[in-house]
Amino acid sequence: MIEGVKIKKLVKHCDDRGFFAELVRDDEPDLLSRFGQASWSMSYPGVIKAFHYHEKQDDLWFFPSGNAQVVLHDLRDSSSTKGKTDVYYLGEENPIMLLIPKGIAHGYRVLGEKPATIIYFTTKSYDSKNPDEKRIEWNDPSIGFNWDTKFR
Repeated sequence: MIEGVKIKKLVKHCDDRGFFAELVRDDEPDLLSRFGQASWSMSYPGVIKAFHYHEKQDDLWFFPSGNAQVVLHDLRDSSSTKGKTDVYYLGEENPIMLLIPKGIAHGYRVLGEKPATIIYFTTKSYDSKNPDEKRIEWNDPSIGFNWDTKFR
């Protein structure tokens, strides 16, 4: 696992009415050190949204509907896992929160036949005049990730 990345497995409380689950709590400072903004986005099946990274903010990702292949690549010079790439599967089939520290390139591919929705929290609010978002092409050779499904 890339240094600083954290996973929180969600606990669903189910009954005859449906379910309830907590996403983020203010008494979990090891998960989200500061609240900056909450955002919501939807992507269609097969879409790849990758890569970008931040220099000032951490992201906390959750996919409440659909499923996604999330790819992280550690760009941090000071990290013991610099250059490491990890893959996570988030969504309806695996409801977890994924903390992505600043300096880690991240992106995702929507899996399956339905759109995926992401809700994410950041430690800083978005500044349109000076965005903390650095872009890397989805197929950048320095990351070298193969987005193709591997049939087994």
